[in-house]
Amino acid sequence: MKPAIKRIIFFAVLLTVWEVGSRLGLWAQVVLPSPTNVFTALYNGFENMTLVYDLLASFRRLAVGLAIALILGTSIGILIAKSKTADDTIGSMLLALQSVPSIVWLPLAIMWFGLNDQAVIFVVVLGGTFVMALNIRTGIKNVSPLYLRAAQTMGSTGIDLFIRVVFPASIPYVVTGARLAWAFAWRALMAGEILSTGPGLGYKLQWASDFGDMSMVIGIIIIIGVIGTIVDQLIFQRIEKSVARRWGLSK
Repeated sequence: MKPAIKRIIFFAVLLTVWEVGSRLGLWAQVVLPSPTNVFTALYNGFENMTLVYDLLASFRRLAVGLAIALILGTSIGILIAKSKTADDTIGSMLLALQSVPSIVWLPLAIMWFGLNDQAVIFVVVLGGTFVMALNIRTGIKNVSPLYLRAAQTMGSTGIDLFIRVVFPASIPYVVTGARLAWAFAWRALMAGEILSTGPGLGYKLQWASDFGDMSMVIGIIIIIGVIGTIVDQLIFQRIEKSVARRWGLSK
């Protein structure tokens, strides 16, 4: 049986059990609303365009923050990969900062920028930069010495060697780094938007929680999970597999 069919059957059974349990009163609606109520809340949200505006606001912040994170992460990763001093100092700091959850940066972001888009984007940037930098570093350091010696034998050195050999050879790590940076940035975005004052999925989630709209809370959690799954599996995972096949890392 194909994986897609297994997933469809699994979620169909899960939704059926969830709906039947709700109708039989096995749990209170205020604790776990039925799928019907959840999808009704989502339908109303999309019909009156509020969820559409929230999605657009979240994607705009994510696009800006992730773009900055990828550029910063790539630059820092190249620096710590090519400089032993930078690796021993900045590299060790990145390892420590990567273990800090994104939500921990929120108080600092609010104190620096206030409750606005800049604070959310700042958290998103931090969420994606560290993991991207460390993957770039790993990719460059794992380039086979045979490639380097062969290129140097043919007269390639310095920046030419990096552009023609080192960076192309580390592309699989670049793609993996971008995939992880997206995942970390998406989580950081949701954490940052919870304390924001403008439209966004995280803000909508907090708003629904404050007003006791559990159907909308569950619905937004589902939207967040679905978007994360779609982007990861339909975009980044396919790119990663394609790059792995092209670089001879898989069949």
